[in-house]
Amino acid sequence: MSARTTHLDKGVGTAMAALSAAAKKGLGNPVLAELVMIRASQLNACAFCLDMHVDIAVKNGETAKRIALLNAWAEAGDLFGERERAALALTEAVTVLTDGFVPDEVYEAAAKHFDQAELAHLIGVITVINSWNRVMVSRRIEPGGYAP
Repeated sequence: MSARTTHLDKGVGTAMAALSAAAKKGLGNPVLAELVMIRASQLNACAFCLDMHVDIAVKNGETAKRIALLNAWAEAGDLFGERERAALALTEAVTVLTDGFVPDEVYEAAAKHFDQAELAHLIGVITVINSWNRVMVSRRIEPGGYAP
């Protein structure tokens, strides 16, 4: 028997969805929010979240080329702007936490491109997608179940 469950407590799901919506709204850039969510989901190997956030990114006007190259954003030249690159670097640092903290230079680079409120919301977006990734991966939820 598989150790997976599709059950998610309604209160937990509602609270996480509210946090996600508030963080995205506060960031004020739906395409950037989706790029961050896709990148974290790539790092966490969450197929469900990748499937969902790629669809949302496309609906918000993101291109297939940029989505395809997101996994190699640091090597993609000027395909991603400085602000996006700072957000993606912060996404990777928060998601991986290899040294137990976000390196000062990564945080400072993001702080140059985002005011305090935007930076707080960006960290919120990164944190909530990492939580969603863990919820979905631990339950082994497969892609394809997302319905807007």
